[in-house]
Amino acid sequence: MPYASREIHLVARPEGMPRPGDFRLVEREVADPGEGEVVVRNLLMSVDPYMRPRLAEAQALNVAMDGGAIGRVVASRNPAFAEGDIVRNGHGFRDYFASDGRGLQKLAPDPALPLSVYMHALGGTGFTAYGGLLEIGKLKDGEQVFVSTAAGAVGSVVAQIAKINGCYVVGSTGSDDKVRWLTDEAGIDVAINYKAGPIGKAVQAATPKGIDVYFDNVGGDHLDAALRRMNTLGRIAVCGMIAGYNGQPAPVTGLSAIIYSRVNIRGFVGTDFMHLYDQFRSDMTDWLKSGRVKYQETVLEGVDNAPAAFIGLMKGENAGKMLVRLAD
Repeated sequence: MPYASREIHLVARPEGMPRPGDFRLVEREVADPGEGEVVVRNLLMSVDPYMRPRLAEAQALNVAMDGGAIGRVVASRNPAFAEGDIVRNGHGFRDYFASDGRGLQKLAPDPALPLSVYMHALGGTGFTAYGGLLEIGKLKDGEQVFVSTAAGAVGSVVAQIAKINGCYVVGSTGSDDKVRWLTDEAGIDVAINYKAGPIGKAVQAATPKGIDVYFDNVGGDHLDAALRRMNTLGRIAVCGMIAGYNGQPAPVTGLSAIIYSRVNIRGFVGTDFMHLYDQFRSDMTDWLKSGRVKYQETVLEGVDNAPAAFIGLMKGENAGKMLVRLAD
């Protein structure tokens, strides 16, 4: 029998901060699988900053949006998948979908860990943090590290991996509660509330020995502040530019530091370091089980709340990873 599904469509290109009216909840039926197909019931879906630039052009209008999700196979006529299999997929923002199996990745979650960690610390954001810091940032033990949006899903993992490697770690975040979590729970050395005063002065005060590695999720004034504190042969791993996603970011005026401090600045995506995946999975599983990596989750219920989750993420209302639970 068909499956009653709800899905979120983008119906208008956001101008500046996305608004609820840019999205629409649509109900549809997903048919039983045909030969070689499966039907998947999504359990958890993710909203992430990278989605914002896609809304300007790449995401088609009036069709179901895409995003990372974990689901359960509820019907199968594909020999590669059995009913009950847990699968990663890129078809978030909907309750059910049919697939020929391409793009589905079977997941064998560790029973000692909640499934939700495979959406962040043991998922794409965790892997982005791991490879971005170690492969792109070329982290060395004991270095001076600055991380922007350090209480977010990527930044919090970056900061904690740096601490595991014996580094001095400074992180920026947007509230006093997040500052306390970073110092008291995540254990970083200094946390800055960037809304409390000029970020440049705060970073200068927090980095008496300069910065060897800056993990950039923000761009704008954070990048400018970091450039002015970079040590000779420092590295900047550029993961995101969230300051410019919904408007005009603050200007970056310290670019001459790239020359005079011989700074290596590089953007990246997770597929740049797939050779690290097995080691990441082993390390992160151990760190989560031992409590060396801690995390926060903000979970909204139901696909109808996916736009609110995305808008909340853009406004910094989440603590840690922003998720939407679609089913148990």
